[in-house]
Amino acid sequence: MTEGNFVDYVKVNLASGNGGKGSVHLHREKYITKGGPDGGDGGRGGHVIAKGNKNLWTLVHYKFKKHFKAGHGEHGSKNRSTGADGTDVYIEVPLGTIIRDTDTNEVLFEITDDQEEKIVLEGGKGGRGNWHFKSSTNQTPRYAQPGIPGQEAQVTLELKLLADVGLVGFPNAGKSTLLSVMTSAKPKIADYEFTTLKPNLGIVQYRDFRSFVMADIPGIIEGAAEGKGLGHYFLRHIERNATLLFLIPADSNDISKEYEILLDELRRYNPELLDKERLVAISKSDMLDDELMAEMKIELDKDFENVPYLFISSVAQQGIQELKDELWKLLNE
Repeated sequence: MTEGNFVDYVKVNLASGNGGKGSVHLHREKYITKGGPDGGDGGRGGHVIAKGNKNLWTLVHYKFKKHFKAGHGEHGSKNRSTGADGTDVYIEVPLGTIIRDTDTNEVLFEITDDQEEKIVLEGGKGGRGNWHFKSSTNQTPRYAQPGIPGQEAQVTLELKLLADVGLVGFPNAGKSTLLSVMTSAKPKIADYEFTTLKPNLGIVQYRDFRSFVMADIPGIIEGAAEGKGLGHYFLRHIERNATLLFLIPADSNDISKEYEILLDELRRYNPELLDKERLVAISKSDMLDDELMAEMKIELDKDFENVPYLFISSVAQQGIQELKDELWKLLNE
């Protein structure tokens, strides 16, 4: 998926259908001059329905089409015939999409399962025909109910990525390079900060035809939890990942301090993020000789007492299979 096609936040205008009018009709038939009321009910207006689709990964299909209107219900007719219901409109969204009321910012619901359906706006009810109103004192009612009008609203579709592994790190830590090596994804890669401005997804092929999904989240900077930089735009994508892979380059001034800053940003944004499984990968380790790596291990064994870590190099393809094994173990414990 190209970065420009990744859309994770759109506003759309919705309108459900009006209910059909009930019929005012008196039965007339040969030899039956006064058959009484037989006007049918109006049909229901069409609903606007959100539907989960596991094959979608972005909201790009709503970038230019933002207005959706369901069909109106048909009017009732003679012989107590009910009008046809209005045509429902389906809004297909990726799994992990939250639907909010744009005006109140209230979360209406979220779609997390394939083919899951939720009614965003109900269509208006059809009016009742005049045969419902007959009685012993009013045997030929000449009135029926009008249909109830549909509803209109603007809603916000907000995607939070559902990935198995989320890559967390500072800008230029090598996340996009690692994703390109472990998956068939082709993210933009360059030697400057904030190359990645939108999340990239890739499928990691594992042993025995098994696989898992990895997401390259744009780099975190200090103050991201307060919205600094790209702030909340990418931190919300980390919420839905089962395991967090912290990527810290071997040439960092202080690996432990960098890890603590990343942890602190996650903690300030949402403390529940710290409950996820974590793994630290020291990237660009092809720059280290055996002696330097041994010295670093002594320090890291103290600092990462409860968190597993390993050395990798995306460019030299070092430690990639071990990384896959460790991630698979964390995902399936």
